[in-house]
Amino acid sequence: MNTSRWRVGPLVVGLAVAACAPRAESATESAAGAGESEYEWPGREWAVSTPEAEGIDPTAVDALVADIEKGDYGLIDHFLLTRHGRVVADRHFDHDYDSISAAYEPVDHQYDYDHPAWHPLYRDTHLHTLQSVTKSVTSAALGIAIDEGLIAGVDVPVWPFLAAYSPDMSDPRRGATTLEDFLTMRSGIEWAVPGATYDDDSHPTIIMENGDEWIRYVVDRPLATDPGTRFDYNDGVSVLIGKILREATGQRVDEWARERLFEPIGIEEFYWKTTPDGEVDTEGGLYLSTHDLARIGYLFLRGGEWVGKRIVSSEWVTAATTPVVPDVAPDNDRQDAGYGYQWWVPDQEGGRALVFAGNGYGGQFVLVAPEYDIVCVFNGWNIHGGASRSSYRALQERILPATSTEEDR
Repeated sequence: MNTSRWRVGPLVVGLAVAACAPRAESATESAAGAGESEYEWPGREWAVSTPEAEGIDPTAVDALVADIEKGDYGLIDHFLLTRHGRVVADRHFDHDYDSISAAYEPVDHQYDYDHPAWHPLYRDTHLHTLQSVTKSVTSAALGIAIDEGLIAGVDVPVWPFLAAYSPDMSDPRRGATTLEDFLTMRSGIEWAVPGATYDDDSHPTIIMENGDEWIRYVVDRPLATDPGTRFDYNDGVSVLIGKILREATGQRVDEWARERLFEPIGIEEFYWKTTPDGEVDTEGGLYLSTHDLARIGYLFLRGGEWVGKRIVSSEWVTAATTPVVPDVAPDNDRQDAGYGYQWWVPDQEGGRALVFAGNGYGGQFVLVAPEYDIVCVFNGWNIHGGASRSSYRALQERILPATSTEEDR
């Protein structure tokens, strides 16, 4: 790995619809080069199989679906499970969000999370809000820019990219802040106090989302800790990462992602919220279909390759999904999730990701289990409670124990 690049250790609305480039035809790969294919690439549609054929006990899948239907997992809109590149479970669940949201007196605003025109689906389409899974997708787009040499690597200082906003450099700690510090949520920038929720109008994220100058708002926040030392989840930092990507590429992030990431892996349609200062919202504004979110997970499962074409380097995929921060809450007596480059690592062993994930507010999860060759997606909208179980752990608790390893097949 080239360690100079990667180190493991009123609102304007933008509609971004990718050009209608044809998707690749489905393809198969076999490690042995003969016989039944080991895994398959999605073409215009994903290949379909059964849990049993792919080494998963179907009763486990059926039981999970039944519990979702009972409401144990709250408002789940879609559950998708793939193994070896084949869909083995694909269930959509309908909810009357017009009625559900009415109790909260929503206004037609793209950051009113109770307005059914915006959340969870974009204006009655199949495009589902991803919320903070947007961060993980932006990380993939950033990795491509680093691969192309447009950014020297994760050790570069970040504040020169934001010089147009005149950041206060009188604090010497700013000069030492690197891109990796931003990617791993160790920016040092003051943000929300521990335990703060998005229901609180004083939360910095809510203030930012209702403001007109997002980037300036984040740049003007003071430092609270030394950069690179403590994990503090900060939506504003992900906004700055998007701006850095634009400065490096000369393209707004939605256009860069469309050309370099989405079209090459067959994502034809998406929506990305645009902020008042003319940038796309890289902290939570992306909408994709559930099947296309699975493509992002599958790209990373395959080490950044797609049907024989390199989209993002395997080095970036490994670095982004390695728990650079081994425990996001080290002050308690349990092992919490790790964090990489805008990707979560809920399960790890010896510094290696057993499961890595993009996580989003309300229950947006793309979960990848490399050793099982599984990608799992849950899209939901649990923002007001009511769920007795979390879909974030459903893959690990319900599906993986019922899945044979490759050695057992």
